[in-house]
Amino acid sequence: MAALLDLQAVWAVAQNLPPLAVAAAVLGAILSGLLFVRLLSQSVPSIAVQPITGVAAASRRASKNLIPCHDPGTQQLLGYVPAMTAMQVRELVARAKAAGEEWRRSSFGQRSLLLKIILKFIVENQEEICRVSAMDSGKPMVDAAFGEIMVTCEKIWWLVQQGERYLRPESRSAGTMMFYKSARVEYVPVGVVGAIVPWNYPFHNIFNPLTAALFAGNAIVVKVSEHASWSAQYYKAIIDAALAAAGAPPDLVQIVTGYGEAGQALVTSPDVGKLIFVGSTQIGRKVMEAAAANLTPVVLELGGKDAFVVCGDANLDMVLPTALRGAFQSCGQNCAGAERFIVQNTIHDEFVRRAAVTTAALRQGPASGEGMVDCGAMCMPGAAEKVQELVDDAVKKGAKVAAGGTLPGEAAGGGQFYPPTVLTGVTPAMRIWHEEVFGPVMAVVSFSTDDEAVAIANDCPFGLGSNVFSGSRRRARAIAARLEAGMSSINDFATTYMCQSLPFGGVKHSGFDRFAGIEGLRGMCIPKAVAEDRWPFKTAIPPLLQYPVSDKAFDFVSSLVWMFYAPGWGGNLKGLCGLLACFLPGGSKTRAKAAAGGGKKGQ
Repeated sequence: MAALLDLQAVWAVAQNLPPLAVAAAVLGAILSGLLFVRLLSQSVPSIAVQPITGVAAASRRASKNLIPCHDPGTQQLLGYVPAMTAMQVRELVARAKAAGEEWRRSSFGQRSLLLKIILKFIVENQEEICRVSAMDSGKPMVDAAFGEIMVTCEKIWWLVQQGERYLRPESRSAGTMMFYKSARVEYVPVGVVGAIVPWNYPFHNIFNPLTAALFAGNAIVVKVSEHASWSAQYYKAIIDAALAAAGAPPDLVQIVTGYGEAGQALVTSPDVGKLIFVGSTQIGRKVMEAAAANLTPVVLELGGKDAFVVCGDANLDMVLPTALRGAFQSCGQNCAGAERFIVQNTIHDEFVRRAAVTTAALRQGPASGEGMVDCGAMCMPGAAEKVQELVDDAVKKGAKVAAGGTLPGEAAGGGQFYPPTVLTGVTPAMRIWHEEVFGPVMAVVSFSTDDEAVAIANDCPFGLGSNVFSGSRRRARAIAARLEAGMSSINDFATTYMCQSLPFGGVKHSGFDRFAGIEGLRGMCIPKAVAEDRWPFKTAIPPLLQYPVSDKAFDFVSSLVWMFYAPGWGGNLKGLCGLLACFLPGGSKTRAKAAAGGGKKGQ
């Protein structure tokens, strides 16, 4: 889900740019840095939070009331967290609701201060946050820096700089007939936002919905995955300290740990005003079904199997580093990760050869170890075995393994690893063509024409993100415009997520509605339509229309329609004359016609 920044590619571009362009880029970076420092220096309080060690208490044992937490790279027991009951979850929702009633009256200044406090802590404690995330999810520190830190900072920065603008009442046209009215939309907090988030980015998946919900004036209850609950203790401590420093209600943010019972209680709570679910398509269907009991609106961000289209005129020196990171960052455990590499036949073999060489050289190991690794562990128990099943099925049906492709033996140290893999010759007959892998597999298929590339990309039940690379920007745009996806990046990978003004979400089995961006922020609110008199005088129902209505009531309304909506001046004049006639002595034409019609009917 995180946007990817390839520094080697940036350097390659810089070498080919004119000196003035390079100077402008450097100046822009310096100015952005100065603005960032200025924001952080605006008397923002500092908070201190005690780190967690990951040393489990030997006296405690797993039970139905406790969730055992392990480092997926070493299988070391990190500790236990409570497996909350439905009653406990309902109590947390009730506390959040009460706090939300107070917070909805907070100023944008106080909300911005809260986010600045969080941002300041993140910037000053990047390594600790990444360490905790790496131990809980298995990702390397560099991947945590991208996917946990950078995107969260960008999210908060955008909210602080732009969020208020999009939550202020928005003037709208009052239309033709209501020209004397002032119309606007007000964005009213939904109250309590419920969020059920996955394990792949433990820090960002909490703070992503949290920051938007709080800035919009809501309380929030976040149910974290049972496979990444240990880190939630540390992150909750950060949140609590920030709330206290900003003078916010202490119960404004609640973290739920537990299994299906806890998630079900959150989904079915009548006090939840909106629900965000990020996870699999199968569970998403169940969430939507359960939420329907209370008609709770749901944002579903589900599976992804993003296409990565590489045209023959693309620069492989720039594309390959991006492709490798798109496939293998966080061991491929990204909802908007690149899974289908659709490469034009003129460069297919070279793309595969170079990708395989680099893939075979990647270092894999525990993220919490001492040495630097390129690829970490699979977070979910059994995930590596599932990936192997998909690879084996593909090979059985004719695919070729160019690198990786085999589960490591016992020598790997017991961690949940699957090696970075390059697979070629993938066809629709294989499970891996349609099923989400969510693992480190680069599945490559060739195409000859742009129409064929589009057809291959769209032959998929998912439609989250997409990426197109070409030496011709016009060609890349034309292909991207035809892809069935909620997002498209041109000559880059998943950069739409670093543009936090943009919405995040997909089509088809990837879900619906959006979080992030203007749409996601406003989605935390109820859009309330408001209309009132534009001028000091008060409007009233014309006498002809007051009960009991005049014989000329219909003629009056009909003349208004002619006067305002007739497509030509003649019709407008007819309406005006008819309107004036309603105030002259005489009977109603409509009534006379109706009486005449009735008389004929009676005859």
